[in-house]
Amino acid sequence: MFRREVHASARLDLVRPERSEAERSDAERSGGLTKSVGRQVGVRVADPEVLAASGRRRFSASYKARIVREADACTQPGAIGSLLRREGLYSSHLMNWRKDYRKGAESALADDKRGRKQTKNPLTPELDRLGRELERTQHKLRQAELIIEFQKNLCEILGISPTSVSKGEEK
Repeated sequence: MFRREVHASARLDLVRPERSEAERSDAERSGGLTKSVGRQVGVRVADPEVLAASGRRRFSASYKARIVREADACTQPGAIGSLLRREGLYSSHLMNWRKDYRKGAESALADDKRGRKQTKNPLTPELDRLGRELERTQHKLRQAELIIEFQKNLCEILGISPTSVSKGEEK
């Protein structure tokens, strides 16, 4: 990290004000400068240039889970805020991590969005097709059971035996 220091006195011709012996300690502490024609003081000012940031931070799943558990264990007012300050995190981090943690614990906290997509199981389409077919068959079975139940009730009302109706004979 490179810093360029510049003497402010060279540019501004600033010096400390003249004070009595008792006031000198206060002036040194406050660091107040005034413009004067007299002597010059060498004050160093840091270069205001900001260096480029290193990039986005990444947190491991175990770290996220630990922070969520610590935040959930906080009972005192302001404890979560001090935890976030201590770790250098934002409340939005904690909010998102809590939501993910509730969904699927540590596996949901893992950052697996980047990289190659997961390959599909080749049997998945067949399984889906068979599931839909089973649903249709169960629906037809329920309809058939309702029809049979209705026919039994109708036969009881008319006083006809259900077996004689199915054979085609009348009583």
